[in-house]
Amino acid sequence: MSRDDLRIDGQRLWNRIVALGEVGAITGPNGELGCARLALTDADREGRDLVVGWMRDLGLQVSIDAIGNVVATRAGTDPTAAAVMTGSHIDTVATGGRFDGNLGVLAGLEVIETLEQHGIATRRPISVAFFTDEEGARFAPDMLGSLVYVGGMAVEEALDVRAADDGARLGDELDRIGYVGPTPCPTAAAPAAYVELHIEQGPILEDEGVTIGVVEGVQGISWTELTIDGRSAHAGTTPMRLRRDPLYVAAEITTFVRRLTAEVGGNQVATVGRLDVRPNLVNVVPSTVTMNVDLRNTDESALQEAERRLADEVARLEAAEQVTIGRRSLARFEPVQFDPATVDLVEETARRLGHTTRRLPSGAGHDAQMLARVCPTAMIFTPSVNGLSHNIAEYTDPADVTAGANVLLQTVLRLSE
Repeated sequence: MSRDDLRIDGQRLWNRIVALGEVGAITGPNGELGCARLALTDADREGRDLVVGWMRDLGLQVSIDAIGNVVATRAGTDPTAAAVMTGSHIDTVATGGRFDGNLGVLAGLEVIETLEQHGIATRRPISVAFFTDEEGARFAPDMLGSLVYVGGMAVEEALDVRAADDGARLGDELDRIGYVGPTPCPTAAAPAAYVELHIEQGPILEDEGVTIGVVEGVQGISWTELTIDGRSAHAGTTPMRLRRDPLYVAAEITTFVRRLTAEVGGNQVATVGRLDVRPNLVNVVPSTVTMNVDLRNTDESALQEAERRLADEVARLEAAEQVTIGRRSLARFEPVQFDPATVDLVEETARRLGHTTRRLPSGAGHDAQMLARVCPTAMIFTPSVNGLSHNIAEYTDPADVTAGANVLLQTVLRLSE
């Protein structure tokens, strides 16, 4: 069989997706099968152990670094050549699905198993990685492991990050689950290239009947935590004019960021995804509200404009409502453009395999945007049914999984020549 005719085993890949999905499995109200495998929890450790076991079964050299990133490598014929890397993450949000991140990692293993099965040697080594805490759902910022991997955040700083849910220290949790490794971080030798297969997590490919998304870049992300301190008071006896109500201010900010998307226009999106109200009682004006604002745009200047307008509105409300608002940046990443030649290769490969393609930006953050700092990078998207992700009902059709993995296989083969 020629290299151009090589194809992955779709059923074998699907079986691994199902098996990993059983770790931290949750069920939706209509029987949907999802995952709750937050970073550095017991479920994450179990998922890591399963995937590392598969890596070792394939005879790969497995390394773990100081932030818990795992990289498994198949040797090439040229011992001096840098590796072509693929992969993603295996941590999920609390109400996640079985494809986000997992597809990229397990498809990478399937690529290697296909090469092994057919006795195909490559000049460059091929590595499959999964990075720690990509979601940022437990430890902010998101893409934390890959950010440290490329030197964008000091290991010491990352190890001291505290969990949003229980205040646990990241370094302590990493040690607790047994994934503090000896490999230096950031990476000493950058990959020759990085290609990540991922579900789209949006509705565009399905809506337009396209099989493969050719990702040109990732939009910029700005996460801000606002802590609004007002004054707790009786809900029945405190006149409206004398209230210092932080929840009212939070509601004003929430509606403001929705209006902001129309005012900034273009690709601007904005979300308030978390509110913590204290004391959270029906008959008490709250004392404190903590909220997170997520702003994203493919254009850096527009993203900065959205941030400026948010800051102005927060200052106005602080004065008008006599509250105190503390601000803390949780994450800030500029938009990233992927390597044009590698993006072209993904598109050419998908078309050669007979798939329809569409170029598009990624609305979600990915480890690929961090790897783009150190090597040529691209991403491959497969459709998400109903555009759902970060949702128990997240699903990608097996035929689309196979199509995406075959594009990954042929792209990696070309890059590793």
